[in-house]
Amino acid sequence: MIKLIATDIDGTIVKESSPKIYPEFPEAVRKWTGRGGVFCVASGRQYHSIRHMFDPVSDRIYYLAENGAHVRYGEEDIFVQKMRRDYVEQIMAQLRTYYDTCDVVVSSVRGSLLESKNEKFLDFFKRSYHNRYRIVDDVLAEDEDIIKIAVYQPGSIREIGEKVLIPAWQDKVKTCMAGEEWVDFMDASVDKGNALKMIQKRLGITPAETVAFGDNDNDLGMLAAAQESYAVESARDSVKKYAKYVCPAYPERGVYGVIMDLLARQQG
Repeated sequence: MIKLIATDIDGTIVKESSPKIYPEFPEAVRKWTGRGGVFCVASGRQYHSIRHMFDPVSDRIYYLAENGAHVRYGEEDIFVQKMRRDYVEQIMAQLRTYYDTCDVVVSSVRGSLLESKNEKFLDFFKRSYHNRYRIVDDVLAEDEDIIKIAVYQPGSIREIGEKVLIPAWQDKVKTCMAGEEWVDFMDASVDKGNALKMIQKRLGITPAETVAFGDNDNDLGMLAAAQESYAVESARDSVKKYAKYVCPAYPERGVYGVIMDLLARQQG
């Protein structure tokens, strides 16, 4: 019997960078949690952004935010993993050399820090993510524990990400493509799968009682922590090969359909 559902957001249940989910989804969460089920959202987004998306049912959700660097339920921060300061400084030094084409978001538990003066990016960031953020002259001068750094390039950052940034840092921190336009950097221990295992242990739920959904490489750890794992049809081929099942992509509301089928099978 499935007790826990965990899902990625961007590319899995909505188009990347979408500011909201379709209206039927919160009702599915309400029904699932109303029957005693656990619902987790695991995303590279910050906690405040995810909570805004799921506002009608936000008090019913476990948040595995910042790819698992910030885990929260209700008013409790269950887990926070900050990055090493020397790595933050070195990563920022490298990313600042890409400011002509890229923008950087530095995350803390309290919100995001931006050095960007790019009005187009700032409008996109505000409109699409509804993050809490501050624009500062130097993120390194702020008194904040950094839990994630993300670099964005519109259209695609895959060329820079896979050929330069990820190879440069993969032996020191956790770094990965987080969609087509983002590369994320976190502490080496951070993974959606580790965060999900933490919730499973906390609640006494096994992988056999867990179903997870994802579309990108940063979802693989989460899929591994669930015996019933799904990749959406639009997922990267590596993710579809890794998952146990494939369900329709977000335009066909595949994750929603699986959840509703699961509710029907487990009814009563």
